[in-house]
Amino acid sequence: MTTQPDTQQPMVIARGLTKSFGQLQVLRGIDLQIMKAEVVSLMGASGAGKTTLLQILGTLDRPTSGSVIIDGVDTLALKNNQLAHFRNSKIGFVFQFHQLLPEFTALENVMLPALIGGTPKPQAEARAAELLDFLNLSHRADHKPSQLSGGEKQRTAIARSLVNNPAVVFADEPTGNLDSHNADELQSLFTSLRQRFGQTFVIVTHDARLAERCDRMILIKDGAVYAD
Repeated sequence: MTTQPDTQQPMVIARGLTKSFGQLQVLRGIDLQIMKAEVVSLMGASGAGKTTLLQILGTLDRPTSGSVIIDGVDTLALKNNQLAHFRNSKIGFVFQFHQLLPEFTALENVMLPALIGGTPKPQAEARAAELLDFLNLSHRADHKPSQLSGGEKQRTAIARSLVNNPAVVFADEPTGNLDSHNADELQSLFTSLRQRFGQTFVIVTHDARLAERCDRMILIKDGAVYAD
């Protein structure tokens, strides 16, 4: 069923984000707002702070100062168990190198976050199968990652990121390990997924073609928002 989100409401709000590693200041007061069902790219030169920002927005790291609100929740106020539950239920991740578990099939890899979140196995399997079908991977459901092409691995990783119907998906260089054909397909896929499932996507990328096809491009330079 296609989700119809209220796109006038913010999904991600960051205020005054700074991050320092010793004397090195990586983020220098980031302010940004991303709306529900928006597809936004974060671009900038290597070392600009994009991945650090993505990790903080995705609750994988904490800022030195500032605040992060996701779907109305102050993520920095959550304790460890609360944060783990919030991350599992509200956030999806897509990484450049897929991070699929080699001993499991594509279907099992997609199911894992749902099982971790307490979804009964029949429902988790049905949801995973639905996503693989939408991504044209039904015929590869019983194959392990070593038997999948690069594009198939990335689509499997995207299905996994969506299995718990998260509010927002964070993707770190999702086309960085793909050839041009698969990269082009992935660019179209993000738009299709937003239209079908209503997710918000925040994508760190060096791929100008992918960035330009997003609703909005945010440029990061020297740890600050340079242009939006």
